[in-house]
Amino acid sequence: MAKFYTNITQRIQEFIANQKMFFVATAPKEGRINLSPKGMDSFRILNEHTVAWLSVTGSGNETSAHLLENNRITVMFCAFEGAPNIVRIYGSATEIQENDTEWENYSKLFPELPGARQIFIITVETVQTSCGMSIPFYEYKGERNQLNEWAESKGEAGIKTYWEEKNQVSIDGLKTKLFNT
Repeated sequence: MAKFYTNITQRIQEFIANQKMFFVATAPKEGRINLSPKGMDSFRILNEHTVAWLSVTGSGNETSAHLLENNRITVMFCAFEGAPNIVRIYGSATEIQENDTEWENYSKLFPELPGARQIFIITVETVQTSCGMSIPFYEYKGERNQLNEWAESKGEAGIKTYWEEKNQVSIDGLKTKLFNT
């Protein structure tokens, strides 16, 4: 049975802290819904009403474009080990980029990751828990290093060129906020 909360309780915080993977979903007013798996120790709980997610360079930049249109975001965690559980965080988000004054304060919360692109600060509106009894067990074996290796091989200038070529518009042609354009 699903339960709803107005904040991230201590029990939910502990559950989230133990997860190695999460999913981020956003949608434009019209067009494709984006749902992406995330990892790399890139999620932080700032307080019971605010979380932060460090976004690294990817093939697209859907979250940025979608948030400019409707500012809705959902983050989901699933228990793949231990007791079954699903947690969804519903909220709105603010995008922070490296040239923004807040970047330095928030970026310190995360490990240095090559290709770090944005930090999304999410204001929590609702938290939902549900049973997760249909989620299969999976064993965590470690992080994949290919994305970090790819970003390191490109270097800072190469990453910025990639952003210019691949991360300025969504797959539906919506502009992103990358480079504040």
